[in-house]
Amino acid sequence: MTLNIEQIVLRLFLSIILSGLIGLERETVKRPAGFRTHILVCVGSTLIMLVGIYIFEIFRFQTKLDPARLGAQVISGIGFLGAGTIIKEGNTVKGLTTAAGLWAVACIGLAVGAGFYIGAIITSLLALVTLLAFTKLEKRIKNRLNYMKINLKVVNKPGQIGKIGKLMGDLGINIDRIEVDCDNEEIVNINMIIKIERSEDKIIILDKLRDIEGIIKVYHSK
Repeated sequence: MTLNIEQIVLRLFLSIILSGLIGLERETVKRPAGFRTHILVCVGSTLIMLVGIYIFEIFRFQTKLDPARLGAQVISGIGFLGAGTIIKEGNTVKGLTTAAGLWAVACIGLAVGAGFYIGAIITSLLALVTLLAFTKLEKRIKNRLNYMKINLKVVNKPGQIGKIGKLMGDLGINIDRIEVDCDNEEIVNINMIIKIERSEDKIIILDKLRDIEGIIKVYHSK
């Protein structure tokens, strides 16, 4: 079947919509690869598949061509982009979900480019369910394993994270994850997930954090 302009436009715009939904979720949780990155990856993958089909249609009577060969290069090449989102901090590795998301939207783009709409749409929905619903399930599991999420508002000056880390070390607390987000030049938000041995230690930890100079607000969430 020969590609026409309507099919090309439909496939490119559908790839924007599907990847935009996944990218928007990554954007809301402030991951390195967000809304625009996911769209660009998916649209590029869709175009590569369209190019493969286009070349096949032009030269199919001259030689044997496989339109999937260009798409195969997308699958292998996306690994370099995904690796750039993975960050190792101590014993914690961050960005694996985002990297997997980029690989998934690349595959979705190839499916859309090939005209496999139902597969692309169902995969996009399943990816969104995984990112949204399973994130809550993961948090519940961590809570049952005595994980505690702490949010801090801290004066933006040198040594603040060091003070917090020293306190956790003195208490024998393992920091599972730590993220820093700047509100402005004077205030930063520090979000931590720590592992505690006993649930009754929560109050002690929160009180000691409040005693650190420069910490404006301390609260924890489930």
